[in-house]
Amino acid sequence: MFTTLVNVEEAPNKWWANYDARTRNLANKTHYSQEVQVQVDRMKLVLPMVYSTTRVYESYGKRGVSIKVENAQITDRRSLRLLEAEWNKKGFVKKVTPQGIIYRLSM
Repeated sequence: MFTTLVNVEEAPNKWWANYDARTRNLANKTHYSQEVQVQVDRMKLVLPMVYSTTRVYESYGKRGVSIKVENAQITDRRSLRLLEAEWNKKGFVKKVTPQGIIYRLSM
């Protein structure tokens, strides 16, 4: 799977960043097909099985959808390799940031 390292700064006002993200998610989620939404939900369910993490959540944007894994530590490398090979076929790209790992599907 293609992996990119990204240096991203944390938001200064975390409450506002969370509120803004939730509002955008609700507005943008309706632009995606049921198939994409089901794939994202499946990924959210399986990611905690291969990563030791504090939180997994989705972020629907205008040009793509991201699944974010906060404070990720790999627990099952073999299963993760198989899952990433399947997600790569579906068009997902992996990005690594200081806050965690992002799987992104661009539209």
